[in-house]
Amino acid sequence: MSNADKFLEAAATFPEDALPDHRVYEHPLVQRYATKEMSFIWSPAKKFTTWRQLWTALATAEQELGIDITDEQLEEMRKFLFDIDMETANAKEAEFRHDVMGHVHAFGSQATKAMPVIHLGATSCYVGDNTDLVQIRDSLQLIQRKLVQTLDTLQKFAQQYKDLPTLGFTHYQPAQLTTVGKRCTLWMQDLLLDLERVTREIDELPMRGVKGTTGTQASFLELFDGDHDKVKQLNKRVCELMNFKKAIPVSGQTYTRKIDFNVLSLLSGIAQSAYKMCGDIRLLANLKEVEEPFAKTQIGSSAMAYKRNPMRSERVCSLSRYVMGLPNAAAHTHASQWFERTLDDSAIRRIVLPEGFLAVDVILNLLNNIGDGLHVWPNVVKKHVMEELPFMATEVILMECVKAGGDRQELHEAIRVYSMEAGAVVKGEGKPNDLMTRIAKDPLFKAVHAKLDTLIDPILFVGRAPQQVDEFLEDEIKPVLETHKSLLSVESVDGVNV
Repeated sequence: MSNADKFLEAAATFPEDALPDHRVYEHPLVQRYATKEMSFIWSPAKKFTTWRQLWTALATAEQELGIDITDEQLEEMRKFLFDIDMETANAKEAEFRHDVMGHVHAFGSQATKAMPVIHLGATSCYVGDNTDLVQIRDSLQLIQRKLVQTLDTLQKFAQQYKDLPTLGFTHYQPAQLTTVGKRCTLWMQDLLLDLERVTREIDELPMRGVKGTTGTQASFLELFDGDHDKVKQLNKRVCELMNFKKAIPVSGQTYTRKIDFNVLSLLSGIAQSAYKMCGDIRLLANLKEVEEPFAKTQIGSSAMAYKRNPMRSERVCSLSRYVMGLPNAAAHTHASQWFERTLDDSAIRRIVLPEGFLAVDVILNLLNNIGDGLHVWPNVVKKHVMEELPFMATEVILMECVKAGGDRQELHEAIRVYSMEAGAVVKGEGKPNDLMTRIAKDPLFKAVHAKLDTLIDPILFVGRAPQQVDEFLEDEIKPVLETHKSLLSVESVDGVNV
């Protein structure tokens, strides 16, 4: 038997006892990238303790409005808010084939006196949908903090390099000069728009509230003997206890899934901003003008030891591409909710909502890390500028010579010929741009010979870019950072794998 045959025989069947602890799929967002903060928000611990908080808030509000619920029952419920017997809950869920009722009975097995009033008047969506909205709100607050921190990091970079001229590009072809700092403000402006949307979403996000099985509140109207005002007060009070400013005005069994679409669209917007920034950085890395942070022992390529690939930016673009596709799933989910609800929304929402937030949380950590350690090579930047600047400076040279008494048409023709010849040298022979040398030798341009160097100083061609950086940071970024300064002092629970 040949070695190839022996290999094929050995690899033909995976042994039943091989790698017993590694035979289950591990989600890379959770196992490889996610922070503990965002993972916790979407964890079973957060979900099921929020269910208990919602049941306790409901019972508390019902008692305040006259339902016969004792202080002892409420005290029992509060005692076991965070002490969940998951083994009992899972066993009950398997028995009833119903997750909410499994946890109702698990809660009741601990808070025995409160068992008769747990989930009183409620439907499964009371805990399910309201918990989703709690998780969305808490996730948005974490995203808000990461956006503020990223803007704070980038504003330092923009300020540092506001005066460093660099080639601007349109169509990825050299265009008029800008500055490295001004380009950074373009990235920041996108993220600032995202922050404004996140802040608005946090302020305006409604709770589902207390709505009953099809949204009519019929069970609560029965509970309060037809007292409409008390049903309305109950809805308002539960929102207050759960720290929401309002409930959605009307619902079917669920809150409208358009909220999910809006939230995922917002996350998509952040992903778009991140992709744009990191796409630019990847192109600049190819030009050797900038480099990402690079660890001392980091390996850029398993084969090409000299490489310093922009791996963080590539990861941002990869995750962003995934997030940008999620709103489409949410759009179809909302559109296909028949009447008061169908259950075909459940499985997909368990995936797209947590994963959208997990991915964006990682993306923002990466952006902050990249911005904090982004290295600029000014000499390379200047080299590229000077390769193109002679062409851009010809109009200034032309005007100066005309003001000194030269013939505009004659000068223009000379510049045109020299520009074509210099371009041929650059592209045909791979030599440096010698346009200024040609002009310096021609008596026709004698009026500017003594000041050619000053006429092609790059800073003269960046327009108001440095001033725009100062104005943007002062007028737009500073007030935002001041408004959210409390978020700047909060450190992450852990860092992302960068």
